[in-house]
Amino acid sequence: MSSGPLRPQPVGRGEKVRAAVHAATLAELVDRGYAALTVDNVAQRAGVHKTTVYRRWKDRESLVVDALADRAAMDVPIPDTGAVETDLHALACSLVRMMTGSIGQAVLAAMFSGAAHVPEIADARRHIFDDRFRRAEPVVTRAVERGELPGGTDPAELLRALAAPIYFRLLITAEPVDEVAAGQAVRIALAAARAGAFRPPLEHGRTSEVAERPLSL
Repeated sequence: MSSGPLRPQPVGRGEKVRAAVHAATLAELVDRGYAALTVDNVAQRAGVHKTTVYRRWKDRESLVVDALADRAAMDVPIPDTGAVETDLHALACSLVRMMTGSIGQAVLAAMFSGAAHVPEIADARRHIFDDRFRRAEPVVTRAVERGELPGGTDPAELLRALAAPIYFRLLITAEPVDEVAAGQAVRIALAAARAGAFRPPLEHGRTSEVAERPLSL
């Protein structure tokens, strides 16, 4: 005797629901990709009613944006080892592990494939990177305070230089991305930072003006 269609089992309230829906969204991205992801499937996988999802997220795009941003914040913790080189190495290795895992690959696909042309996803990509740079800023500011990097080093520019070789391998050349690649990215970013490449252009300009100014008696 049939008991009728299965109904989602309650998973709790508040953060428990949010966590369940985020996990289901990422799982759907891994299994089906962005194009085939639906709110119905996410709700079913999360064990919640569709109306519960729509009360928190207005559409599929806002749901994916929130899940991607939350995952990125979780997967790349900010280290504090006491030295800039080991801090940056830990950051780079965390990024490599995240981006080469199944969920990381799904995140990349959502952010850089056809879905990237959706305005909400493009906004999410900017938000995710801005948030990651903002949270990692203390790694650079602490290094400046310890005298390991020149004063005025721009944290965001250094972190872009650290991530750029990794994303280049992932998205352009399809070369291996591993701890060796992470170490190379650290060495490149540190060499540039110690040479003053990430100090504000104004400081370089002032230095040049002083050097070019003729001596007067």
